[in-house]
This record gives sequence, C-alpha cells and structure tokens, in this order.
Amino acid sequence: MRKVNINEIKEDPWQSPGEKYAVCFKGISEALGRQPASLDLSKRHPFDLEWSRVPPGKPNFPYHAHSAQWELYLVVSGKGTVRHKDGRTEVVAGDAFIFGPNEPHQIINSSEEDLTYYIIADNPIGESSYYPDSGKWKVNKSSAADRIVIKGQETDYFDGEE
Repeated sequence: MRKVNINEIKEDPWQSPGEKYAVCFKGISEALGRQPASLDLSKRHPFDLEWSRVPPGKPNFPYHAHSAQWELYLVVSGKGTVRHKDGRTEVVAGDAFIFGPNEPHQIINSSEEDLTYYIIADNPIGESSYYPDSGKWKVNKSSAADRIVIKGQETDYFDGEE
C-alpha cells in the first residue's frame, strides 16, 4: 500500500506571466509514485488526483477543452464560477461536477477567500487541448512541460489570453 498525507505535500504555485491566471497544486498522485512522463501504465496510474487552490478573483487557466481527458471536480472550500459551453454556474463547497472530452471549461474564484478543490483526471496518452477564446491548440509531446502551442503556426501559450 502507498500512503501520503496531503498536509505533507509541498504546494506548487503557478501563475501566468501577466498574473491574470493563478493556481497552486498538490500532486497527490505524484506523491504516491505516479510518473506522468512514463508510457508504462503501471507507473502512470489510470487516473490522477490533485488538490488545487485558486486565489480570490483569479481564474485557474484560460478557457480550454481537452481532446480526450475526463476531469471530475469536488469543491472543498470557497465559492467559484465555472465557465462552460452553456454559460456560467456558481459552485460552493460540496459541489461536484465533471467535464468530458471536448467540453470547454474554466474555474474562476469569485469570492474573497481561497477556492480549493480536488480534481480526478484520467490522463490519456496523446492528449491535446483547444483554447476557444484564442483559437489555439496545445499538443503535449510526453508531459505538460513538454508542449507545443499552435495558432495557425506555433505560438506562445498566453498569446491572445492576457
């Protein structure tokens, strides 16, 4: 059995260069031994569990849709707005929601306190993402850090976002 306490996992902050987007992560699955770059499914795990914290007034990422990935969210604390193809929905602690492939989404902290939630994702190999607001595609080679962003031709991740 593998065991970890999330209070002992280092929080990994992320922020866009123009500071429009911000989120902090705790990679629970990685702390349990998941190797995201591995093609060996026994090392990759069939799903990923992550804890996320979005500061007040910030969206987590640009509005995007995954080509193959499913994401299940469970709000732990705070309030937020989920932007999706049908509009916007308010979420609070205890709310759960899911996005399948090709369903655009974005989480926005609409409160004065941190918004925290868990995400369970299935991490399909060969995943790509589409950004409807800027007309870009993100193509992962082997990991999120090893990606190519395309807008007609290769471009920067934040082109058209900030």
